[in-house]
Amino acid sequence: MSSDDVVIINESIEESRSQEVPVSQELKGRKLSWQKLRRNDSLDIESRTVSTHHGHTSKGAEWSVILHLAFQSIGIVYGDIGTSPLYVYASTFTEGINHVDDILGVLSMIFYTLTLIPLIKYVFIVLRANDNGDGGTFALYSLICRYAKVGLLPSQQAEDCDVSNFQLELPSKRLRRASSLKYKLENSRFAKFFLLFATMLGTSMVIGDGVLTPCISVLSAVGGIKEATHLMTEERIVWVSVAILVCLFMVQRFGTDKVGYSFAPIICVWFALIGGVGVYNFVKYDPAVIKAINPKYIIDYFRRNKKEAWISLGGIVLAITGTEALFADVGHFTVRSIQISMCTVTYPALVLAYIGQASFLRKHTDLVGDTFFKSIPDGLYWPMFVVAVLAAIIASQAMISGTFSIIQQSLSLGCFPRVKIVHTSSKYEGQVYIPEVNYLLMLACVGVTLGFKTTQKIGNAYGIAVVFVMTLTSSFLVLIMIMIWKVNIFLVIAFVLLIGSVEVLYLSSVLYKFNQGGYLPLAFAAVLMIIMYVWNNVYRRKYYYELENKISPEKVKEIAAGTDFCRIPGLAMFYSELVQGIPPIFKHYVANVPALHSVLVFVSIKSLPISKVPAEERFLFRRVEPRDIYVFRCVARYGYTDVRNEEEPFERLLIEKLKEFMKEDLWLSQTILNKKKKIVEVQGDLDNGENELEDTQMGHEELENHDDEEAVQKETEILDQAWRAGVVHLIGESEVVAGKGSSIGKRILIDYAYNFLKKNLRQSDKVFDIPHKRMLKVGMTYEL
Repeated sequence: MSSDDVVIINESIEESRSQEVPVSQELKGRKLSWQKLRRNDSLDIESRTVSTHHGHTSKGAEWSVILHLAFQSIGIVYGDIGTSPLYVYASTFTEGINHVDDILGVLSMIFYTLTLIPLIKYVFIVLRANDNGDGGTFALYSLICRYAKVGLLPSQQAEDCDVSNFQLELPSKRLRRASSLKYKLENSRFAKFFLLFATMLGTSMVIGDGVLTPCISVLSAVGGIKEATHLMTEERIVWVSVAILVCLFMVQRFGTDKVGYSFAPIICVWFALIGGVGVYNFVKYDPAVIKAINPKYIIDYFRRNKKEAWISLGGIVLAITGTEALFADVGHFTVRSIQISMCTVTYPALVLAYIGQASFLRKHTDLVGDTFFKSIPDGLYWPMFVVAVLAAIIASQAMISGTFSIIQQSLSLGCFPRVKIVHTSSKYEGQVYIPEVNYLLMLACVGVTLGFKTTQKIGNAYGIAVVFVMTLTSSFLVLIMIMIWKVNIFLVIAFVLLIGSVEVLYLSSVLYKFNQGGYLPLAFAAVLMIIMYVWNNVYRRKYYYELENKISPEKVKEIAAGTDFCRIPGLAMFYSELVQGIPPIFKHYVANVPALHSVLVFVSIKSLPISKVPAEERFLFRRVEPRDIYVFRCVARYGYTDVRNEEEPFERLLIEKLKEFMKEDLWLSQTILNKKKKIVEVQGDLDNGENELEDTQMGHEELENHDDEEAVQKETEILDQAWRAGVVHLIGESEVVAGKGSSIGKRILIDYAYNFLKKNLRQSDKVFDIPHKRMLKVGMTYEL
């Protein structure tokens, strides 16, 4: 054999390092790169290849699909902002109208606020910051976490960026400023904690919004019946509203998909009615209000009313309540569909409604307390009343569903105690129901309605929750603009000065009403923040404890191969959240039970900062050597909108993927061995002829393929036998206590606060829907 032949073989080996190598006959549909031949059994290094979840976000979506989604989004997204005309003028002019031109000033502010915040900021800017189609505060945080290592758990790995959903488009080359900001965030522990704190605060505020929206929307709509009969006193209106709210929460368990897409026609009728009545009032009463488009009237309004004008901003901001739903619900639709529905239906209808009410008020300044129902033509009163109540219920439904989704996302961050997530629809994504949270929301809504009784007081509380979330969204967006989008710094400054200053002005106004009900969302947020902090803090302490005391693969090897242990038929799955090793609780188990099942799989549950991980790519496996002990490591990866429940055949899918891994693993081991053999043969037989070498290689390959097939069949049969013998789910239930010598604060945090939450909420088996007949809990106490 000539030296040229050696070069050819060496070149082919080098090419295989960068190009994909075809798999054997049974793995024909797969391709694995040479780099993946070098595996680490500890799973400290994970190769990740998760396909992008497109859903409705595909750029190539047909226009018919986009228009269909745009119609559906009207019923889901705009219920809250669409019912704002019920109470905005009444909440703004709480002391009555002092000057007729004040109406023009308020109308001008409503118009420009609607244009700047929902339309320009959210529809054309914020929607671009979606996380593979999903939106909300958590989506913004996940984008930042993926680009900069700001997560507080040490489960992030360099290989995470290989997941296709992790890839971020970098549209420009302004790298220095972006790199500098990224470096500061990654190297500042304060910045990491502050980002997590801001995310938790935003989440808490949106949940508070979910309490207040049903209260103010239903009260405003039901209050309209006073126009038809004087028998409906304020007390009776409150109790009717409470009855509607209780019914609304009681039907949540059936799932929003049962009624969700019947909402769109109702909201479309609502927008048609308020827009039509707006045009009618505009023509009938005072078409001159169109001059409010001139911002000069805003300046005149502030000159006349000074401090009272600033205070009234708390009422005007209610015109944009529910705007966050534009972004939070984008995952159910597409960016283009929401842009179309907002620009063609919602925005024009709202503008016409506010213009019409302003025209009516110019002639009836004394009726500002009941502007909406007083301005309705007589023949349309009852249709408007019925549709208003239905629209208020829909607005409430949207925020309740949004609250469930937000809590689901918080769970994956380790920021919320374990609660039961029920996926109510196999057809529509994101339709979830949380029983415990549903009843707590119901009690909170009933309490707020009975306690405050009027929309004016609830409006004071409502504004703070709305503006806080908007301000936090803007703050996250500035980080994304600089660090990920790499926007020109002058455009960033323009955004902060224009949008940011308006939001800060509104925030200052709503905070002024703190003692008039404004404390309510902050109280809600404070309670939720305490719960989140306690859970997240101890959750991280537990993770670090397991990381420091993890069991090495060598120890597992020693245990499994030891003569003191007997292997019993069956398959055991040992669950934990530790990704980088085998949890210490396993050592506690084997110390008390000297028996192991014939196949043992350590299953680590890991949440990735992406919205979804496809079920077929959920699992990542490694084998603990030697091969004949049949011990495997597995990471089950979930996105923050994935739901772990009985709908997904977790056990069966894991077994199927384990079989595939066994085939791949055997082939990879043989490939590495064969490559080494070929190099040795080529270097040792340079004097042999080319034909002789080819004949020898063909003979080896036939023999090796035959051996591979037999080995694969043998391993698959062993796994099948273990599965048929029975599957046992081993759950590590660790009790945590403060270590000896701990401070009083730490002992209160761990021994009382955390353990109180843990004892009164769901256990792991209920969260993961593990069958009780095949479950075994292993307890251990961690001293943190």
